[in-house]
Amino acid sequence: MSLIQIAWRNFWHRSLSSVLTTMSLALGVGLVVLVLSIYGVIHEAFTRNSYVGYNLVVGPKGSPLQLTLNSVFYLSQPIENLPYTEYMEFFDKDGRAAMVKKFGGDPALGERGGRYAPFVSGGFVIPLALGDYFGEFRVVGTTPDFFEKLRHGEELDQEFTFREGRALKNYSDEYGYFEAVVGARVAKEMNVGVGDTFNPTHGDPTGHGHDLGFTIVGVMDSTGTPNDRAAFVNLEGFYLMDGHAKPIEKNEDGTEPAEVEQPTPPTNPGEFKLLSIPQREVTSILVRNGNVMFAPGMQNAINEGIRSQAAAPVGEINKLMSLIVGPLMSAMLAITLITCFVAAIGVLVAIYNSMNDRRRDIAVMRALGARRETVTAIIIAESLIIAVIGGVLGWILAHAAIALYSGRIEDQTGIQVGFLSTSGYELYILPVVIGLALFAALLPAWSAYRTDVGSNLAA
Repeated sequence: MSLIQIAWRNFWHRSLSSVLTTMSLALGVGLVVLVLSIYGVIHEAFTRNSYVGYNLVVGPKGSPLQLTLNSVFYLSQPIENLPYTEYMEFFDKDGRAAMVKKFGGDPALGERGGRYAPFVSGGFVIPLALGDYFGEFRVVGTTPDFFEKLRHGEELDQEFTFREGRALKNYSDEYGYFEAVVGARVAKEMNVGVGDTFNPTHGDPTGHGHDLGFTIVGVMDSTGTPNDRAAFVNLEGFYLMDGHAKPIEKNEDGTEPAEVEQPTPPTNPGEFKLLSIPQREVTSILVRNGNVMFAPGMQNAINEGIRSQAAAPVGEINKLMSLIVGPLMSAMLAITLITCFVAAIGVLVAIYNSMNDRRRDIAVMRALGARRETVTAIIIAESLIIAVIGGVLGWILAHAAIALYSGRIEDQTGIQVGFLSTSGYELYILPVVIGLALFAALLPAWSAYRTDVGSNLAA
């Protein structure tokens, strides 16, 4: 009979104690695997989604991380709003003049090019207006450029596709201001589709709903990005909702300043009058430079101003991972490793306590010719059996839990996981567990090694 067979029979001879010891080790291993997997999902969700189709996010002065979380991931709260004139600084003279003609404002705004227009030549800028909710999901006011110019995917080469309907369009006789496109998760959880309408709530998910509603014209396919949990509305419709116009101080006679007065555009929809430039604000601006080498220069130029700041999403998310998420996950990993160490101590105690019951058996084996090293190897083999079974079982339990909640994880993060989804760090778990088992077997093995044959046979 081989040493492994003897160790296996010893394992089942004390089946209850062995199974309980193995299960405690399996739970410890399972916790470690879960922590590593959670960290992997979080890291991938943030880092993958920080690689977006634009270089910079521009917003009011404040925390760059908050600006990134709010504008890229639709988390946190907006810092403040920027005047629409800050958005106009990214356009050349012709673009600014067209805005003044369409919306009305100080004619001087259209007499020069924007300060940052040379940096953006060949790229694009997309405004975002935030602050409302559809259920628990953010309502994002933006322009059709969001769907026409942004890309997603690992190579940033995938266009937005639609399960139903289409993207937002610029206003015309066929397309209105009060259109909306919803992400895949929004459509699923709010149970809405093309043709349905909703009234955004102001300020928070349980706030008062606006009187003006939006008609859903498109439901996006799942992208695995934060866009899955956002409802996008036409920026002009967003401005027309109650409370979204920036208050303008009137003249002493009660009339509005001349720069607020505007012509009525020929495409203006009936009773609605577009807000003039002084009444408009944006929460943030997504910027793609025509040449990525211009991005640092433009970022510095914006940050040197007194009103706006520019943040690079990739850099801010790396800071988040290194300064906050990384240390937190390291602390959780340390706790779970301590759990594994405690489980290894349990292995030691279980095997050592069994030595008193096996001293006569060991003495008989020695009398039949077994060497001290052979007996010691049997004890170590028994500990290794517990370690291997506990390690494999813990891995299986952890990945079964991951597979069970894979749908929820994908809904929340956009990351697809399954039973075989692994983290690179998991490769080190079984060797570590085996090392702990060897450590736990030292004292019982030494006790077996020192067993006196004569006294134990006489007893």
